[in-house]
Amino acid sequence: MAKDRKNVTNAMRILHAAKIDFETVEYETDEIGEHFGETIAELTGLPAVKSFKTLVLRGDKNGIIVVCVPVSDEVDLKKAAKVSGNKKVEMIHVKELLGLTGYIRGGVSPVGMKKKYPTYMHESAMSFDTIAISGGRCGTTLMLAPKDVQKATDCQFTDIIKED
Repeated sequence: MAKDRKNVTNAMRILHAAKIDFETVEYETDEIGEHFGETIAELTGLPAVKSFKTLVLRGDKNGIIVVCVPVSDEVDLKKAAKVSGNKKVEMIHVKELLGLTGYIRGGVSPVGMKKKYPTYMHESAMSFDTIAISGGRCGTTLMLAPKDVQKATDCQFTDIIKED
């Protein structure tokens, strides 16, 4: 767990307060390009199927929702709309991220957002003892059990990725 207070993110503070165990994995952010989820998985040495990216969507009926999918997969907007009770959902614009979540692009964690939004994680997470999620800033990944992500976010595990 992170010991240096200046390097502790809101996500880490919430996990500490809930007495949820996690490990931090740090990486350099200088060489991250457009597909940073997969690049981060490579930099940290974590398999892409165990590394989950956090996306923020807006539904036409129920407002903001959060989805977490493996970094090598793409969210299926129709499936996300259906599980969230919307007719359709769309990605929010990147300039809205900080105001809605408290996080910047590349550092959005499902844990510790400004508001507790309905959160949906792809069901594949349940097949692993630990998964990787953003630590709440670029350069930090958190490793923890999927059930602990659920404890911190009240997420639902469901099928929300596009099939090949």
